[in-house]
Order: sequence, then C-alpha cells, then structure tokens
Amino acid sequence: MGEAISGRSELEFQNLLRRLELALETSQIGVWEHNLNEEEILWDAQMHKLYQTGIGGGKVSAAVWLNALHPDDIEQAIADFDEAIAKKGFYNSEFRIIHPDGNVRYLRSRAHFFEGPDGAPSIIGAEWDVTADVLLNRELTNQKAVAEARAVALEESRARIEHAADHDYLTGLPNRRYLDRRLAELQADQTVETLAILHVDLDGFKQINDKWGHAAGDTTLQTAAARILGAIAAGDMVARVGGDEFVAMLVNIATADEAAAIAEDILWRLRREIRFGRDMLQVRASIGAAWSIADGAGNLLAESDIALYQAKKLGRNRVEFFTPKLQSDLQGERRLAEELRLALMRSEIVPFYQIQVDARSRRIIGLEALARWRHPEKGLVAPGAFLKVAEEYGLTAEIDAAILNCALLDRAAWAERGLTPPRISVNISASRLADPGLIDRLQTLNIPRHAIVFELIETIFLDDPDDRVLANIDAIKRMDIEIEIDDFGSGHASLIGLVKLKPKRLKIDRQLVTAITISDEQRRLVGSIVEIARALNVGVIAEGVETEEHAQLLASAGCDALQGYAIGYPSSASEIATLLASAPESDVKRTSASARRGGKPSGSAGRRSARN
Repeated sequence: MGEAISGRSELEFQNLLRRLELALETSQIGVWEHNLNEEEILWDAQMHKLYQTGIGGGKVSAAVWLNALHPDDIEQAIADFDEAIAKKGFYNSEFRIIHPDGNVRYLRSRAHFFEGPDGAPSIIGAEWDVTADVLLNRELTNQKAVAEARAVALEESRARIEHAADHDYLTGLPNRRYLDRRLAELQADQTVETLAILHVDLDGFKQINDKWGHAAGDTTLQTAAARILGAIAAGDMVARVGGDEFVAMLVNIATADEAAAIAEDILWRLRREIRFGRDMLQVRASIGAAWSIADGAGNLLAESDIALYQAKKLGRNRVEFFTPKLQSDLQGERRLAEELRLALMRSEIVPFYQIQVDARSRRIIGLEALARWRHPEKGLVAPGAFLKVAEEYGLTAEIDAAILNCALLDRAAWAERGLTPPRISVNISASRLADPGLIDRLQTLNIPRHAIVFELIETIFLDDPDDRVLANIDAIKRMDIEIEIDDFGSGHASLIGLVKLKPKRLKIDRQLVTAITISDEQRRLVGSIVEIARALNVGVIAEGVETEEHAQLLASAGCDALQGYAIGYPSSASEIATLLASAPESDVKRTSASARRGGKPSGSAGRRSARN
C-alpha cells in the first residue's frame, strides 16, 4: 500500500513539473541557478532561447552572461548582482543583451539568494524578455513628452494671442481694449484715490508719412511711445489708442497741477527731433487732460477727448484741461453742426452777392457769392455764426457746392430777364480741389464758359500742391472756369505757388488795404504786389475797400478791380437783379442802390467767397 502511495505521489510530482515546464515555456520565462562557489550557471532551455546560445540546455560559464550584456549596462547589472550577494537577499535588475545577430533585447531578471543543505551559496531566479514593454513605455513617454510640449506651445500661443489682443503690435503698448479694462479695474480699486488721463495726439504725423514714408511714420510712433513712457511713473500706464494717438493714465496724482506738469514734460520730450536715417524728423503734440477722484472717473476718457479737441482748436502744440464749459460749448457746436446739415438738405444756405467794379470806370465786372443761412427761426444768419463749425465738422465742401448750384440758378434767372450777369466768384477749398470726383460733378452742371470763377482761400497749400490738386486745377481751367487767389499777402500764398497755379487774378488781403490811407509803407507794399502780378500777367482785385479814398488810392496803385463796402454791400439775388437792371453799365458808384442801404450788415461783410 505504501508503495502505491509513493508511486502516486511521484506521478503527481511529475505532472506538476510538466505543468510548470509548460507554463514557463508558454510565458517564455527562463529559469537559472548561479552556483557562487563554482562560478557556473545552470540555464534551462528557455534561458538558452532568450540568449540565443544555440544550446538546448545545461550549464554555462558566467562569461556567457557577461559577454551578452550591452556594454552600457554591464556596470549596473553587475552592481545589482553584487548587492544581492552582499545582502543575501532579493535580486532585481533590468538590462539589455545583444544577440549574436546584433539584435538588442531588454530582459528583466528576478532572483533570490539561496543556501543548499550543504551551505553552498547560490542565487536562483528567472528572466524574461520585456523588449515590447520597454519600447511601448518609451513610445508612451515620447507621446507624453510630445503632448506636454504641445500643451506648452498651446499655452504660449494662447498667451501670445491674448497679448496681441491687448497690445499694439508696433509700439508694444497696451491698446484701447486693455486701457478700458484697466481703467475699470482702477476705478474699483479702493487704494486708488485719483486718476488723470492725458490724451496725446501727434501733430504733423500725416506729413511725415506722406513725405518720408511709412517706415518713418513707424519710427516716429515708436519713439513717441518711448518718450511718453519716460515721462510717467512705474505704476502708470501708456496705451496707443489710434493711428497717432496715445493715452497716459496716471494713478494717485494729487492735483490737476501735477498732471499738467507731466503733460508739459511730455510735450517737451516730443518736441525733440527724431533721427530717421540721415534725416531729422520734427513732430509736435496736442494734449487733452482730465483729472478726477477715482469714484468720479467714469467719463475721464471722454472728457480728455473734449480737452484734446480744444487743444487742436486753439492751434495745437499745447495742453488743455477739461472743464464743464468746454463740454457745453462742444455740445452747442454739435447741435449747430446738425442744424447746418439739415439746412443744407433744406436749401437754407443761399448766396448773397457783393459787386466787384472796374477800378477806373466803376463798371460792374464781377460778383462774389457769399454764404448766408436763411434760418427758419433766427432769420438771415451771417457766416461768422456758422462758418467755423462748418470747417470743424467737414461741411465746407457741401456749402461750397450749395453756393455754386444756387449761383448758377440765379445767373440763369437773370439771363432769362434779359440781364447780362457778370462773372461770379465762388469759393472752392483745397480739400475739395483734391477730390478725385470733382471734375465729373462739375461737368454735370453744364457751367457756361467764363461764367464762374473759383476762388481759392486755403492758399497754404500753394507752396507744395500735390499732383491731384494741380490736375484738377488744369481740368477746371479747360472748362473755362477761371482761378483767383484770395487773401494774397496774408502770409499764406507764395510766389512759387503763384507761378505754379497761374491764376487769372489775385485778391489783395483786406488787412493790407485798410491802412493804405495812413501808411506810406502799406501803399508801397500794395504797389509791389501789383507790380508782381503784372509781371506774371495776373489781374489784381483789392478787397476791403471801405472809403472813396481807398478806392482812389488803389486805382492809382494799379489795381484792376475793387470790392468792399465803399462799392456795395452783400445783397440778395433779387436785389442784384434790380441793380443790374437799373444801374448804368458805365458807372456804378457809391450811390448805387446796393450801397445806399445804410449801415453795415451784421457779421463779416464778405471777405471770402461762399463763406463770409
């Protein structure tokens, strides 16, 4: 019976060994035993497969294992093994081996120190191929690194986009979006007691762009930004809010006077020349300032804008502070401008005419059309009450066009009555002369030849008129519309511009005419202008003729025509029709119906065509 049990146990043991061998073979785990006394290793068949020794099983020398190790892993693998021996404990290592064909594999080895019944030391362990796991983990690590790099790049990209959304690309300054957000934050900050806004606009920036190009403009903006930054404290902020506009926001400025001192410092810094290549650029600035306690700073930007408007209005290159009166004045101007737009739509802007006579015969040889506003409530309004607002709100071209259209209608009506209208001078501004569509619109009016004269009042452009202006003037002349230069001698017009434009006539400024009755110097000056005009074959009209003495002296000086209160006051179209019908063609003197109306009209009497 004992033998039967023993045989059954042996059978079970053999079955267990076969199952273990099958499991090891299936899992491709190799088993080894290293006899430390004999420096030999017993490898099973799977170990030989792992190392591709070509042997089916049995003992190998330690050199077989050492020679198979990857050179870079030998030191660490031996260190791990020696540590396990020294501690008589657990052995855990991972290393690379090189197959005879050069293929590199990753193996993981686990073992434990063991002493046999005779006390002989050995280490028994197992090894298996983890190449796939290592490569997979490496790929996962690489993918993780790539993902992390992409996340960092996305974050950097988001930061760049956010920065670009809040900053000006050229100067690097915050933009209007950032400024508005920062202003709201400061207003809510309990530590902020006062705020000041300095709205800076560069004067002459367009001329720099036009003359030297956009690269010079960019240099100007970058330099201006740096100089404004240099004038403020570290806790303050400068933003670029427009093409040539900057806003400096000052925190906890004790008084408006302190803000004014900083604004003046900015002006001083911006006045310094800017080097661009071999050229030195000159720029000025206008500054609108507003100061308030933080709780009441909600309208600071709007208030500084109103103050900037006033600084420009008063001649630029200056600092102006916001006041409630400025705001009320601006609101009044805006209401007037809106009324003026409606007046143009309702044909309430009409011409009054002031006669021009031959200086010797006193025959009527021309009329100047002067703008008046037939206001439905205020009656006849002189241009002094609306001209300045019209210029500031860009309505002068519309007024010029309205006066020209009315003058053509009046002239046609006079002709239908059998009258012979003289030439009619109407104003045309430099901005309108630069309009590329001007000639096409004029051609649709079918203006009779030599019936209309265009009078240029903004003669500051004469020194350097652009090609579009010169081309339009040439086209106007080809339409037999004559050109006159107004206010000659006022300091705007130049001889160079006079030669370039070749006008038909020039008008001597009234300021030169007024004093000729008492000043020999003024008489000589007027005489010199007449001589210059004759040399250029240009006619001369003297305006501002207030007395008969003026008229006689100007005629003696060689002026061709006279205009002023001594000759006739501005009159309506119907009054001019009566004058043309009743006055002798050979002589229209002070006693004419137009000149006997007694007293000067309110406002300017008609210094400029279509305007006064």
